[in-house]
Formats: sequence, C-alpha cells, structure tokens
Amino acid sequence: MDSGYFVDKNCGTSMISADAEEASASESDVKQRCWDQREALLGEPRCVICGRYGEYICDQTDDDVCSLECKSILLDRIAKSQPPVPRPSPVKLQATDECYYVNGNNDVSFSSSLTSNQTEQLRRKLMISVKGENVPSPVLSFASCNLPQKLLQNLEETGFEMPTPVQMQAIPAALVGKNLLVSAETGSGKTCSFLVPLICYCAKISSELPQDQKKPLAMVLAPTRELCIQVEEQAKLLGKGLPFKTALVVGGDAMAGQLYRIQQGISLIVGTPGRLIDLLTKHDIELDSISMLVIDEVDCMLERGFHEQLMQIYRALSVPQVLMYSATIPTEVEKMANSMVKELTVISIGKPNKPSGAVKQVAIWVESNRKKHKLFEILMSKQHFKPPAVVFVGSRLGADLLSEAIAIKTRIKALSIHGEKSMKDRREILKSFLVGEVPILVATGVLGRGVDLLSVKQVIVFDMPNSIKEYVHQIGRASRLGEEGTAMVFVNEESKNLFKDLVEVLKSSGAAIPRELTNSRYTTVQRSNYRGHKKRKHGF
Repeated sequence: MDSGYFVDKNCGTSMISADAEEASASESDVKQRCWDQREALLGEPRCVICGRYGEYICDQTDDDVCSLECKSILLDRIAKSQPPVPRPSPVKLQATDECYYVNGNNDVSFSSSLTSNQTEQLRRKLMISVKGENVPSPVLSFASCNLPQKLLQNLEETGFEMPTPVQMQAIPAALVGKNLLVSAETGSGKTCSFLVPLICYCAKISSELPQDQKKPLAMVLAPTRELCIQVEEQAKLLGKGLPFKTALVVGGDAMAGQLYRIQQGISLIVGTPGRLIDLLTKHDIELDSISMLVIDEVDCMLERGFHEQLMQIYRALSVPQVLMYSATIPTEVEKMANSMVKELTVISIGKPNKPSGAVKQVAIWVESNRKKHKLFEILMSKQHFKPPAVVFVGSRLGADLLSEAIAIKTRIKALSIHGEKSMKDRREILKSFLVGEVPILVATGVLGRGVDLLSVKQVIVFDMPNSIKEYVHQIGRASRLGEEGTAMVFVNEESKNLFKDLVEVLKSSGAAIPRELTNSRYTTVQRSNYRGHKKRKHGF
C-alpha cells in the first residue's frame, strides 16, 4: 500500500509508512482486515468496499473504509481507474485467515467445485464440524446458493456482504432439505443462516399460490418475546420485496390482532410456544401447511417448561423440515433432537458449548454483602467500566432495585428489563439502550438468550445463573461476530454447585482463576494445574 495519511475518526490522523504500516496499525488498533470490523449500525458510515462500519477515512480519497485491507483495495481500484462502489467488487478467489472472497461474475456453485480434500481443509480452517450423510460443502458466497436476486440484494443492503462460517455450512445444508442441529457462538450469524433458506422456500411457494389459498409455510419458535421480535424484524428486512409476509405471535400484544394477521395470508409465523398453544387450542388455527420449523435456543426449548408445549406444536405439524439452533447444545439435547427427526445433521462451529474467544472473562470473588460495593467501584472506574454494559441479576425485583441504586450511587443512567414489564415498556427500554441513551441495562435472563445487542462491550454477571450454559449465553452478549468484549462475573459460595464447570470454562479461555475458587472443596482440580495463573491479578 502507498504511504500516506490514514485517518481514524476516533483517534485523529497518524502517519503510516508502507514498511511500518502493519506494526503501526497494530499499535493503534487499526483493523487489519474487513472481517475484523463489525457491521455498521443504522446511521453509521459504511465502508465503500465491503459495507461494514466505516471507522476510518482514507486520506487520499476521503472515502469511508473499515480496515487497512479495504483501503488497499480502494487505492488499487483508483490506480486502475475503477471508481469505488458501495458493494464488494468481484475479485479473484483467494483465502485469507478468516475471510473468503468469491468471484461473482459467474453462476458456478463453488461448493460443487470443491474436492473432498478442499472441503475438509476449509472446514478445519473455519472450525466447522459436521456429522451426517451427504452434507453439502460450505459455500463461499451467498451468490453461489442460487437464491432469488431480491434476497441477495436484501442481504447486501442489510450488511451481510459475505457469509460467516455458520452461514457457509448451514445455508446449503438447509437448502437441500436437511434436518439440522446447529451450534455456534453468540453473534456468529445463526439467525441469518436459518432465515435465508426459510425465506427462499416461502417466497418460491407463495409466488405459486393464489392469495386466497395462502397459509403459513414456516414457523420460528423462540423462548422469549424479545428474541421473537428480533427474528421477525430481521425476517422482514431480508424478505422485503418478495412474496413473503410474517406474523408475530407473542404474549403482551392483543391476540385478536395476531389472529387477524395470520388469517390475511402470511408465510411465516414467529412466536413463543405459550401463545402458539393458545392459538391452537382456543382458535383452531391449522398448521398442517407448515413445511419448515425453526427452533431457536433449542437447548432451552427442550427443557422442562417448554418441552411439552414444543412437542404439542410439533405434533400439530405434518412432518416438517426441522432446523434447531443454539450456542450451547448438551449431549442430552442432541439425543432428544435425534428422537424428534430422522437423519439429523449436526453442525458445530468453533468449540462446542464454550464461550466466544472474543470475550475476555474476569472472575472476581466477592462476598454477597459486598457485591453492590464492587459493582459501583467498577462502574465508577474509567479503566474498568466499558459502556454500553449489561448487568445480569437473578430476579425481577433485584433488577429494579439495582438499576435504581446504580443511578443514585454512580449518577449513571440505568434501566431494568424483565418479564414483568409490559411489551411496550420493554421495547422502549431496549430502544433507549441500543441508540445509546442509556449506558447500563440491568436484566434478568430475558436478555441472556439470543437477543442481538449489537453495541454491548461489557457484561457483568452480578448473580450467577443456575447453570453454566446460561452463564455462557449471558457472557456471549459481550461479543458479536468476533468483536472483543469483556465479561465480569461475581463469584462466591452461593454458586458452589457451578464451581467445577466454571473453573473449566475460565481455564479454557485462559482467564485468571480466583484463589478462593481453586482452593474450594467444591472443585476437584488440583492447584498445581493452575501454576500458570498464580502470578496473575485476581479481580482488581
């Protein structure tokens, strides 16, 4: 790359020579590749090359770019008298560490052109594990999936320039009709990976049916209202301009309106099991036309409380294709999934049932009567407080009281969110948090599952949840598509039943382990196993 000024919108202007560019970029945290950069939020500048967050300004062109990689592509185009366009230009197929670029000038399916050895190498490189018969190879672009042109356009406009690993493998497998059980870390693009084949199917079938014969063709079930709202909003964005309509079926909104919406002829129902059961039993809604069923957060949905409702809904369907997703899939859940459907294909991205490597975990031993004091200490520290932040607590009352205490003690605006608040209030609270009006959100487990909190940089687990997998889900809120975040967890004897599993999770991520935790009689791990941590700082 030519030497010159590379302007960071946050840090000012710095001189980068061609020889020292990589070292300087590392020192100033300039993103090296477009894959290192996050997607752009609404109203933010977009990179003229790939469409991700345009964090920097190229000094030679005044264009927004996301990384050194895209700046190099931009300058190369200018040198060849090719003006930049706000979408990826076709380039020669090449592989980088994490990102694949595909020549989009032809309709060749790259998955079919991969040999078995190339497929295995690609899967190893992207940490894709597959169990099942005749599973298609990963695709390297959305264009190679034979999707409707309008869907491809919607993907690009929504910011999905290139598929993530879970999308590379799950989309082609779903498109050929496989029943899937998919495990991938929070923020890896799971929602898009099931919506793309779902929308593709619905749009095709809907276009062939007269309006008066249109019935629901697909259904997405999720455990919380917030997650359902998010999935439906994403579905509407990706399905815009296609013969594809949705209905949101959740508690908190009037059932009459939801029922009317379904009766008008829709393709997709997104809902919680409880409200769907109400529609089935009280209003005799027929679901036999549904051919695709997505179960999001399947480990939660197959547990007690949801399991019977889920099975009642499943039995009302007529042998649908089933796509099941979660960040954590225990062995018992895989066994139950196998009992539900035939010929299950299991896809795992990254290390199964482990938190994202992009989340830096910090475990702090804090006695119960000192937790508020420690929390206030963190929130008032410029070094340790990284807003926007989510604080997870164990009860609804605790969320209300703690948010009030934070506002009074630290003078930082904080709001609480939990299941007892009305649907309208929860939407307004989430909106205020996502647009940056409120830097701290105190939440119960209602936000621990699936909800995509794009801007969260820090999670504080004030009260340990009841299971280690819930802990993994909660700290996963601090990372999206690999962007680094911080998760702090308060630990004491009250969560002793989780000590052994917590130690393993902390150890696997290289986090320091509090002395009190390793010395606890509730962990079976010997101290000698943690000699590498003994000189590291515990807490603060």
